[in-house]
Amino acid sequence: MTNGTDYKEGVFMDSLSNFKDRIRKKSLLSKIMSPEEASQYIQPNMLIGCSGFTPVGYPKVIPAALAKRAETEGPVPLTLWCGASSGREIDEELASSGCIKRRYPYQSNKVMRSMINEGKIEYSDIHLSMGGQNLRYGFYGKMDVALIEAAAITENGGIVPSTAVGDAAAYVRCANKVIIEINLTQPAELEGMHDIFIPQDPPYRKPLPLRSVRDRIGVPFIECGAGKILGIVPSSVPDCGVLYDKRCDPVSEKIAANVLNLLDLENKRPIIPINQLPLQFGVGRVANIVLSELAKTVRGDIKIYSEVLQDAVLDLIDAGKLAFASGTSLTMTKGGLQRLFQHLEDYKEKILLRSEEISNSPEIIRRLGVIAVNTALEADIFGNVNSSHNGYDIVNGIGGSGDFARNAYLTIFVCPSLYKTDGSSNIVFNCSHVDHTEHDVDVIITEYGVADLRGLTRTERAKEIIGKCAHPSHRCGLYKRLRSMRHCRRETGA
Repeated sequence: MTNGTDYKEGVFMDSLSNFKDRIRKKSLLSKIMSPEEASQYIQPNMLIGCSGFTPVGYPKVIPAALAKRAETEGPVPLTLWCGASSGREIDEELASSGCIKRRYPYQSNKVMRSMINEGKIEYSDIHLSMGGQNLRYGFYGKMDVALIEAAAITENGGIVPSTAVGDAAAYVRCANKVIIEINLTQPAELEGMHDIFIPQDPPYRKPLPLRSVRDRIGVPFIECGAGKILGIVPSSVPDCGVLYDKRCDPVSEKIAANVLNLLDLENKRPIIPINQLPLQFGVGRVANIVLSELAKTVRGDIKIYSEVLQDAVLDLIDAGKLAFASGTSLTMTKGGLQRLFQHLEDYKEKILLRSEEISNSPEIIRRLGVIAVNTALEADIFGNVNSSHNGYDIVNGIGGSGDFARNAYLTIFVCPSLYKTDGSSNIVFNCSHVDHTEHDVDVIITEYGVADLRGLTRTERAKEIIGKCAHPSHRCGLYKRLRSMRHCRRETGA
């Protein structure tokens, strides 16, 4: 048995005993197979679910083997579900091989994006909190196989996820069969960091019993009957991790400073001190800057209830400023993951990973009073936000921003005032595509300032956004269009 190109033979044989130790239900040892063998169970037109969320916690060697198989046998067209975006083995190699004909529900890879916009891959975007539920409802057909990366398998056959959960538990429940990749680069000590809970579906659903970011309401593994497990595959391919441009970025630093100033002002409001409320940040540089700066302040007892937990969460823990962080994914750089793994026993006391149905649950977001900070591609002067499209073309997807924007205590969207490629304005008269309507957007922030839209009328919002957020070179044109619109309405009586 070999493990594709990812192992030298001697290294693989040395690792095999360690791999078997990860399978604590010994009756499952007979199901060990190579990635190439596992890929043969994937047949054309199957509906496949892959664990992971962003480029961590996803199956790696089976998708790579399937892409290799396509070189000789031809493409194996599949409908593919992932928790969110995925790593290069799926959203690049498998996509380029022609093996993905449909993709749900979020992506951000340039290869995948290009193939979607060229019509080579069909794509549908949904709120991430709804993915698992909609699959159980049967809206997309029956899932054939779930491919799940794990750190271990327990004595009772439970699957211990690795660095992300995503919708893996829902895929395991919905799929006819499950194939597990046990990744030896993922520490076995990740066990205990997960809280897996699948809500009941209507009409039997009960209130989710989660009242603080640290509450555990499920079990630390994904339940799976042994008869459902088709194969277990060894892997030694590490997570891709996210990549951040390390060059100086004054615009992001100014945006982050404006976010911090807003949080300081909010904390002085007499209604609800925001240091009692959890924070949520989308992926990106601004979020890491804000959290890293919070680690340097006197403010402590910071709580995070989010999808993704980034490198700066470790800064908060090291500074003694983090009370607790709950998410569905450790969306960190490779350096951040190495840092996490080196001190895992210390960090895991402050971190919990959940299924994205729970991390993105509107019920819980609203109950906890989350302060949500997400990225806009563009915002219009009336407060509508586009977070997924460049004109007709898809850029990524709505992801979880809709789940948080609609239900947060305070909803903040950030973006640079100018589009970096051509210098056009990201503050526009009307968004070319609307993901978040003006009703869900409380604050818009660029490097130029903070537009607080709470309680403002349509015209007041427009003036606030133009004056506080638009680039100075575009303000005159936006004011002119606003005046023209108002004059036209007075003339026509509309």
